[in-house]
Amino acid sequence: MKLEGSRVFLKPLESVDAEKSLQLEVRNRMFFEEYSIDREESYYTLEGQLERIKTNQENMSQDQSYSFGIFLNESKELIGNIGLYKVERGPAQSCIVGYVLDKEHNGKGYMTETIRLIVDYAFSVLKLHRLEAGVEPDNLGSIRVLEKSGFLQEGIARKNIKINGKWTDHQILAIINEDM
Repeated sequence: MKLEGSRVFLKPLESVDAEKSLQLEVRNRMFFEEYSIDREESYYTLEGQLERIKTNQENMSQDQSYSFGIFLNESKELIGNIGLYKVERGPAQSCIVGYVLDKEHNGKGYMTETIRLIVDYAFSVLKLHRLEAGVEPDNLGSIRVLEKSGFLQEGIARKNIKINGKWTDHQILAIINEDM
């Protein structure tokens, strides 16, 4: 499976991508840790990335979550990850969107294109009704990206996620599939 945009494409990571994934995570560790959940040290090993890829593949096969690497069309460089997590079926038909982008590629429009690709996939292929994202209120770049992609601010989830050992508030943004 491959989701293609004009400058990036998304595809589920495979074991052959583990080394690239490790390089991305190690290179951006401090940058990602500013806004991401705490990771075990094993996450930053080749074995940890292989295990992560295997788990993501299993979760996709069970309709629990959908994870993709973000690649540049021209160079095929892995520049980030995006996922649809905690897929809830039944009356909710919803999930949570989460993503990271290599610090060197921020501000170039890649994540806006990526969000639009993942929203289209979630609504047209997975037939989800609602996508939600939580962003620390001071992460204005991420909030802007989501808003440019059609997400609307809904409110603050107080002390929502533990980051760097501290419970942090998150601005909740969501987009609704109006065709459902």
